[in-house]
Amino acid sequence: MKFLNLFYEEPEGDRWFPLDRYPRRIIRRIVRGKPRLGGQTRVFLNLCAGLNKLGIPYRVNDYRYIQQHSEEIACIIGKPHVLDKIKWKNPILFGAAVFSHFCDDPQLLERLPIRKILVPGEWMRKMLEPQYGDKVLAWPVGIDTEEWVSVPLDRKDIDVLLYDKVRWEHDRYEEELIAPIRSYFQDQNLKIAEIRYGFYKEEEFHALLNRSKAMVFLCEHETQGIAYQQALSCGVPILAWDRGGFWQDPSYFPDKVKFAPVSSVPYWDERCGVKFKDISEFFTKLEEFLDKLNHQQFAPRDYILANLTLEKCAQHYLEIFKEVQKSVT
Repeated sequence: MKFLNLFYEEPEGDRWFPLDRYPRRIIRRIVRGKPRLGGQTRVFLNLCAGLNKLGIPYRVNDYRYIQQHSEEIACIIGKPHVLDKIKWKNPILFGAAVFSHFCDDPQLLERLPIRKILVPGEWMRKMLEPQYGDKVLAWPVGIDTEEWVSVPLDRKDIDVLLYDKVRWEHDRYEEELIAPIRSYFQDQNLKIAEIRYGFYKEEEFHALLNRSKAMVFLCEHETQGIAYQQALSCGVPILAWDRGGFWQDPSYFPDKVKFAPVSSVPYWDERCGVKFKDISEFFTKLEEFLDKLNHQQFAPRDYILANLTLEKCAQHYLEIFKEVQKSVT
């Protein structure tokens, strides 16, 4: 197979004077240490890891080559600013690090030769389908199941890991949701640990998962949810807040976009854990969750191995790539 032409860059502009982004990058590294990986960067890295496992060769950000070979497909994983990096003449497979909504670039398909758009999950595909039709597909990236592995229960000392990914109205949900859950576990003399999205490095999360028997996952909605899937790969069952309802991003809702239903755990079955809609349902669902946990009725890692390995998801990406290839030859 020919090399895939992959493109991914994090946006980084100059702030005070031309080219100052380069010394600022060095200073940040010295002051803050190794940067935290964002979810979209993880998508790119895990796709590359999956292609490596399959033995599929690829180039990364070779703009000179792609401009000299306009017949070859440009696989623009993201982010959207890469679409404006050069004047693209190549057929484009775009995603999964795409726009949040088509209203961000309503003329996208008119101005660029995009053949397929990949988004991380099915509810997002349905949200974008009215604009993009059959050009939009759901594609999740794989989880590194060799890195995120199960640890025997007798080596775990944390009863519950509380994962806080509440992104909007955090003060409100701290009072209505997070604090009552925290207090309940403390009242039951259960050992808990907490982690908040955006305030940890991946290795810290990994270390906590290795010590945790279960996880409570609190997030309004996820397009894929790599972190909770890493927990599942570690064999950690999850009690998940799955509120449903509208896509809540205040940049769009309720003035620009009203779409429902969404999910906090878009990749899931009964092996993964138990879901609850709100705090009034939490305690009933917690009882069910703990009963199944104690009787070892969950098999979260099996779910990931069956559906979301690096190899399976990279193979799915290749199948989509070959569909695009057929359509342009």
